[in-house]
Amino acid sequence: MIAGHWSQFQRGGARTARLASRHNTATIPDDAQQRPLMNPSITGVRTELGRVLVQQAPGRGQLPIHINLSGQQANTLLHDGHAWKDFPRMTLAATRRAMRAAHTGGAALFVHASFAFVNAVERGADIESPLRACVDAILECEALALSGPVPACVVRLGYLYGPDGADLRAYRKAFRFGRPYWSGVTAARQYHIHQLDAASALLAAGRARNAGRTYYATDGHAISFEQFMDAFANRVGTLWPLHLPLVSRKVAQVIIRPEHMQQTALPMPSSAPLPRVPGWTPRFPDYRKGLDEVLEIWGK
Repeated sequence: MIAGHWSQFQRGGARTARLASRHNTATIPDDAQQRPLMNPSITGVRTELGRVLVQQAPGRGQLPIHINLSGQQANTLLHDGHAWKDFPRMTLAATRRAMRAAHTGGAALFVHASFAFVNAVERGADIESPLRACVDAILECEALALSGPVPACVVRLGYLYGPDGADLRAYRKAFRFGRPYWSGVTAARQYHIHQLDAASALLAAGRARNAGRTYYATDGHAISFEQFMDAFANRVGTLWPLHLPLVSRKVAQVIIRPEHMQQTALPMPSSAPLPRVPGWTPRFPDYRKGLDEVLEIWGK
C-alpha cells in the first residue's frame, strides 16, 4: 500500500508546494495574521485523505499553504499494521521532500499532518520495538517541520476512517465471510476521526497565527478498537463478529504485523488531547454517526 504512496513525492511539481520565509510569523504581513491561508498545495494528494482534502479545499484564497500528508496512510487501525512497513525511512524522506517543495514554491504556511496517538507516549506510555521506531520518526518529522525555513504548524490527527477507506471496505468483506479479526485489548481506548473532519481540521489550521504550534484533531471520545469494529460489523450485518484471542498472538503475526498489535494495546488518556485546532469542531464527534455516514455513502 505505502510504496506507491511514496513515489509521488519524488515528482514534486505543481501539486506539492508554495512556501517560503522563516519559522516565525514576523515575515508574514500583520494583516495576514488573521486571514485563512487557502488554495492549498498538497503532498500526498493521491492518498485517501488527500482526495478528501481536495474535495473540501476552497477556491483561490488570500495566501497559499502547503499541507503535508506524508505517512497518513499508516494513521488508521484498519490496515493490520502493513502500512508501517519501512515507515521511519519513508516518512522522513517524504517530509524532507515536502518541505523542500514547499520552500521553493513560496507558500506562506506549512501544515504538517501527524499522529495523535504519540500523545500517549509523551505522557509516559512504554512503547517497544518495532512501533517505537515509528513513533521516533513521527516526532522527528514534527521537529523537522517546525524548525524548517517556512512557518509551520503540526496537526495531530486521530485514527482515520471514512467511506474512502479501502481497508474499511476490506473489513466489510471479511465480516461477510465470517472471518475473525484482531480486536486488541478491550481496556485500551483510542481516538478516531472521520476523514471529512480530518480534512476540515487541516484547512482550519491554515492560518498564519498558528505557526509554531502543535494542535490535535480527534472526535474527542476514546473507544477501544473492538468497540469501534464491532459497531461497524453490526452495521454491515454481522451481529456477533469473531475476535482472535490474545493468546493467538504468535500465530496471528503471520498475517498481522506487531505494530498493529501494539497500537490496539496502547491506551490514550481518558480526556481528549489538547489544544484542539482553533475554530474547528468535528462534524462527527460520535463514531457511530460517522459509521452511519460511511454506510450511507456506500449505499449511494
